[in-house]
Amino acid sequence: MEKGTYGYRTAYKKRQLFFVVLFILAIVAQLILRNFVTEQIYKNLVTISAILTVLPMANLASPLVVASRIPEVPEELHKACLPYEDKFPILYDLVITSNDLIMPVDAAVVHPTGVYLYCTNPKVDRKKAEKFLNEMLVGWKLDGNAKVMNEEKKFLRRLSELKTVTEEEDDGSAPHVLKLLKSLSM
Repeated sequence: MEKGTYGYRTAYKKRQLFFVVLFILAIVAQLILRNFVTEQIYKNLVTISAILTVLPMANLASPLVVASRIPEVPEELHKACLPYEDKFPILYDLVITSNDLIMPVDAAVVHPTGVYLYCTNPKVDRKKAEKFLNEMLVGWKLDGNAKVMNEEKKFLRRLSELKTVTEEEDDGSAPHVLKLLKSLSM
């Protein structure tokens, strides 16, 4: 499943969990194997390989821990956004991260007038998130006009106010913005 599609968070969690369990099984197998090896040098090698297997597992487990605390996108929100998908691109199930920000984005709309993101976490500092997103957009030589909303009614009202993008209004930046948002998401 591709980033930005509805249900991506669930698929991501399942995939990450599968690989973490696979790594745990490999580590346990290596530690059990250590008991059957007779020479000390080979025991040390098996122990070192088990320890080194923990590192990639930790890299897989840390995003899983973050993602496990983020609720799924409600089906009602997805159904409410569906009619607008013909008018402009909409991404779902993003978790945008930076050095000091973890922002679950249930829906993100890319429109010539701006990028509108619906974030359900009330603890996210909207101004800080908008500043980060606008800096990233400008860094990609795009218009820095991102708006983060944490009220579903306000977000859906904004969607209803946006007009269909015509060919003359389309500045060609939408694919680049979509690519940026996907790259910022885990």
